[in-house]
Amino acid sequence: MSANHRSSHEDTQTPTGAALLHDPWLNKGTAFTQAEREAFGLQGLLPPHVCTIDEQVQRVLENYRKKTTDLERYIHLVALQDRNETLFYRVLMTHLEEMMPIVYTPTVGTACQNFGQIFRRSRGMYVSYNDRGRIHEMLRNWPQKDVRVIVMTDGERILGLGDQGAGGMGIPIGKLSLYTACAGICPSQTLPVMLDVGTENEAYLKDPMYLGLSQRRVRGKDYEDFVSEFITAAKDRWPDVLVQFEDFGNTTAFHLLEKWRDRVCTFNDDIQGTAAVALAGLFSALRITGKPLRQQRIVFLGAGEAGVGIGDLIASAMVDEGETLEGARSKLWYVDSKGLVVKSRTDLADHKLRYAHDYEQIPNLLGAIRALQPTAIIGVSTSAKAFNREIIETMSRINERPIVFALSNPTSKSECSAEEAYSWSKGKAIFASGSPFPSYTYEGRTFVPGQGNNSYIFPGLGLGVIATRAKRVTDRMFSAAARELAARTTQEDLDMGRIYPSLKLIQEVSAYIGVAVAEVVFKDGLAGVPRPADMLEHIKSNMWKPEYRDYLKKP
Repeated sequence: MSANHRSSHEDTQTPTGAALLHDPWLNKGTAFTQAEREAFGLQGLLPPHVCTIDEQVQRVLENYRKKTTDLERYIHLVALQDRNETLFYRVLMTHLEEMMPIVYTPTVGTACQNFGQIFRRSRGMYVSYNDRGRIHEMLRNWPQKDVRVIVMTDGERILGLGDQGAGGMGIPIGKLSLYTACAGICPSQTLPVMLDVGTENEAYLKDPMYLGLSQRRVRGKDYEDFVSEFITAAKDRWPDVLVQFEDFGNTTAFHLLEKWRDRVCTFNDDIQGTAAVALAGLFSALRITGKPLRQQRIVFLGAGEAGVGIGDLIASAMVDEGETLEGARSKLWYVDSKGLVVKSRTDLADHKLRYAHDYEQIPNLLGAIRALQPTAIIGVSTSAKAFNREIIETMSRINERPIVFALSNPTSKSECSAEEAYSWSKGKAIFASGSPFPSYTYEGRTFVPGQGNNSYIFPGLGLGVIATRAKRVTDRMFSAAARELAARTTQEDLDMGRIYPSLKLIQEVSAYIGVAVAEVVFKDGLAGVPRPADMLEHIKSNMWKPEYRDYLKKP
């Protein structure tokens, strides 16, 4: 373990006996050697057989696979993380394709909904509105001295499930586990945060077992001041920290991003991360269609954080290809709950106005597709089954290879399934989804659907930011990440219908995305460290590996 990966535990004397076994960062369980057991007072506290970490992994897998529901599997992995963090990440990293749907979407949504019932041990920090005025003092309670990434939420818009209040803490916990599993961010350098300002979820307000603030959400200036106090305190405690906004309400998310993006090192994954993974998928899809980005006409279902964020990044990429910004935006169209977003409407939120075109009002998605003849449709609406058979068939008549991205999470909110997209298009659709779908065989050809998961982007981007101690996060970094992700998609991937690399390669992909991001950081003068001679080697040197420490060997 290199010096920049050390936990603050390593700056103090190693605990002994039961205290050592109860510390999830230091615990090795049955892997403590006989010599370590004697040196640290562990004799009699463990079964006599000394296991290798691989033997421990096998035992975890056997128990994990006996569970009968995904929520049980989630609880099983959380319990492992709470007692042995190194083993948890060894299991997760070596079985990521199998376990990502459990530790993150879609199962994490169920975990958030049941948070009060499955809560066992606290992880991260819960900063409530009642703590205002003393947040600086509170943050000193967090034991780690070197926090590099904070993922925080206020629980208002969790996936496609709406207001989950304090239960939304499952999202920062899950996101940060992917920072480590996908890009090797040292888990001791991560901090999940729940900013609890109340909830509008009536069921929680009436539930005596609810663990959060049982009150209506704080809004307006009081909310602004509370968030500002936390960000300022976090920056004072950990000057190099990257702050990720996660699952805030639409209006709040856009406002907070604009307020803080040029003041601290921060980004919003729902807006920018989703945009980058969608843009990468689009780049890959266009390798199949053979047509340039600037010739695409795209209709979005959903005009919230994800939809407008994707549109903004696509427009920027079109400008990079020689299009004007006005021309780029003219090719991006939005349908929200009230129909096509057009200039004549008087009910549009500010973030929709730049995509409100001078066009007739059309009440629904099918009408918009028939009128606009798009090459691609992108669903970010959380409207389950909104891409029905008629819509897919219409897209297939318009296009030889229609691009269909059903990106809403969790699976229950997806606009269509992979099977529906492939069968209704007669195998023509280039499909991607936000949550995973199984392979599907149509007329003898097996399609492996791509999952447009943000985990392809944010861990690698975070790695590049951390390794360079970047002062800010910019849209140029997300564009670079998207292009690098698309470049890592092979022809073999495309031939099977997958427009993203295999998750088995995610750590390698994240390293190269980290390099691409780091190059932008240095080019734009935002780095806090000298430029290394070998950028890839520098990035990889910042990637933690889940290996047990030899406690008898001096660091």
